[in-house]
Amino acid sequence: MVRLDKIVTKAGDGGATRLATGEPVSKASARVEAYGAVDEANSAIGVARLHTSADPVLDPILDRIQNDLFDLGADLATPHSDELKFEPLRIQASQTDRLEREVEQLNEKLTPLTSFILPGGTPAAAHLHLARAIARRAERAIVALRDVDDTVAAETVKYANRLSDLLFVAARYANDEGRADLLWKPGANR
Repeated sequence: MVRLDKIVTKAGDGGATRLATGEPVSKASARVEAYGAVDEANSAIGVARLHTSADPVLDPILDRIQNDLFDLGADLATPHSDELKFEPLRIQASQTDRLEREVEQLNEKLTPLTSFILPGGTPAAAHLHLARAIARRAERAIVALRDVDDTVAAETVKYANRLSDLLFVAARYANDEGRADLLWKPGANR
């Protein structure tokens, strides 16, 4: 469990931070960028939840995802090593599998797509589209980390990929099950 008694420590004033292992790293490192982008996606989902709190299907899904994103951040903040003195928190296939099931659950109620969708519609959908775009950036940051550290688990990339899929479907679900989607009209303004 985490306990934070003091928030302002000034330890990061020089541009460095510490990973879960205690190892110091630059705040500009690929690892910090990856878990920072995950934190940003989580925050965007929190804003979206201002508009989904009354939805008995969607809000519990987003609640679980927010918790999972802390797990994902902890995973990314803990480099893989045989020398760890604690059991690291890692994203599990069961978490990714649950996202897949929830994508299918939400998607079965949606009207079929006839075009690409413009981000927007209801307030919940607009915020979920933003969260999806941020989640895609987090996924790219995780892949960039994996490109420089091949010990990053494949499940972290897979989870991030499924997350953005779920957020896309959740945005459509929040748009009156797709009926309020804003459709792209190719070349409409030429």
